[in-house]
Amino acid sequence: MDMRFAAVRCLCALLLAGTAVTGVAMAAPQPLPDSAAPDARIVLPPPPVPGSAAQQDDDRVFHATRALKGTARWELATRDADLNPAHLVADFSCAVGHTLDLSKAPHLQAVLARLAPATMHRTSEVKDMWHRTRPFVGTGLPICTSSEGLGLHSSYPSGHTTAGFGMALLLARLMPEHATAILQRGRVFGESRVVCGVHWKSDVQAGYLNASTEMDTLLSNPALQDDLAGAKNELAAQLATSNAAPDAGECKVEADAAAHSVLSAQ
Repeated sequence: MDMRFAAVRCLCALLLAGTAVTGVAMAAPQPLPDSAAPDARIVLPPPPVPGSAAQQDDDRVFHATRALKGTARWELATRDADLNPAHLVADFSCAVGHTLDLSKAPHLQAVLARLAPATMHRTSEVKDMWHRTRPFVGTGLPICTSSEGLGLHSSYPSGHTTAGFGMALLLARLMPEHATAILQRGRVFGESRVVCGVHWKSDVQAGYLNASTEMDTLLSNPALQDDLAGAKNELAAQLATSNAAPDAGECKVEADAAAHSVLSAQ
């Protein structure tokens, strides 16, 4: 079977299973319909065409970032490739100064489960329409994650960026006092896909836009408001009671990544 959308489908399946993390028997949340999210085939611009200045810039950034192999930034990008929902939520721990634990946030799990199918479907539609080849294909150059399960011609837009920046937008809404740092981490998460060599710069930029348009629409859905309110209270309780500080070394690497954007790599 064509695995071009494996990463996004994996995210959807993991999020739909998320309510089991608490160990409490809960009814599976009812997903929002695909129609609840905007049609990204219409919203997003086309990817760069071969030979264009934009494609030349994509090529430049891809080749420049291959030199990051073996660095702390490369290792961060490798960790950012993990879309397990508990891991993805915890990725924002440095941004809020506390270790975030999805297992203690059943309302947040429910929100993620209800969002995932529509987000996956809309992102997959765009990938299928453009069928863009990933930057590493045919080059023999290093990438920071396994190519197994990656659709070789499903580069645009970045599904990981959509997921990571989408999570940032959700958490920024729930913890607005930390919004700046959370959104910065979301930007770094997207840039990790460039570092990995599995997405072009323009794929990631489209992923930011894709996440923004999807979340702006989906998080306004009346059906989510009770769980969003519950999730906000859950996270506030974690920040108020948690004594688990995030790893200082990890936070230092994230701060350095934020200060040195690979989207302007020379």
